[in-house]
Amino acid sequence: MWDKPEYLKRIADALFVLALLGVLYAVLIYALHQPIFNIRLVRIVTPIDHVTQSQIEEIIRREVRGSLFTLNLIAVRSGFEKLPWVRRADIRRQWPGGLEVALIEHVPLARWGKEALVNVEGEIFNAAFDKDLPIFNGPSGTAKEMTIQFVHMQNSLAEIKKIPKEVSLSARRAWQVRLQDGMTLDLGRDQLEERLRRFVVTYPQTIAKMNRRVDRVDLRYANGFAVRVPSLPVLDDPKEKRGT
Repeated sequence: MWDKPEYLKRIADALFVLALLGVLYAVLIYALHQPIFNIRLVRIVTPIDHVTQSQIEEIIRREVRGSLFTLNLIAVRSGFEKLPWVRRADIRRQWPGGLEVALIEHVPLARWGKEALVNVEGEIFNAAFDKDLPIFNGPSGTAKEMTIQFVHMQNSLAEIKKIPKEVSLSARRAWQVRLQDGMTLDLGRDQLEERLRRFVVTYPQTIAKMNRRVDRVDLRYANGFAVRVPSLPVLDDPKEKRGT
């Protein structure tokens, strides 16, 4: 081999390239750890209503480590998304030493029983919230379906100025709605939209003109509905009178 200059030249070239790559790598590592690339600014670029400043500062202290290039973005995003009100967090590097954080918060729609909250996407989450919200009662895994039905009920009932306050779905898939005025609608398992529409259309000419409090409306009939009026007197049974 030593008497073949072309082989020696190739070896020398290869050693030179390896040495150059080693130098470049060392320079790169040195540059990446320079103070100019340290994370000095974390900017929240979206409006927030529920996440607190102290929660943000805690995540920054715990997760924002290293320089702009060595920072673990996955860990930072995961840290923010563990906050109760954060639905999603998007993190972007900002040259030369900053981060932009977009926090997408949950928008509460209802309470999931007494345990949690439901957002407008039909997702259950756990967070403290002291304002009044409608209540959903249903089997596990039905929050999305109940959200879709609730929005439809809300829009339909708004035509007669009624507000749904509690929606219940039984294990047998029967729906029940309690309104803000205390009235309860039994919708059953089938033809929910048709039954609710029948109630909305006929309400102004029927129940609204009764001038009595109706506490329950059973809409599970094919061509009508039944109402329960607690203020109506109980009629005597004619059979009992004949027996005296």
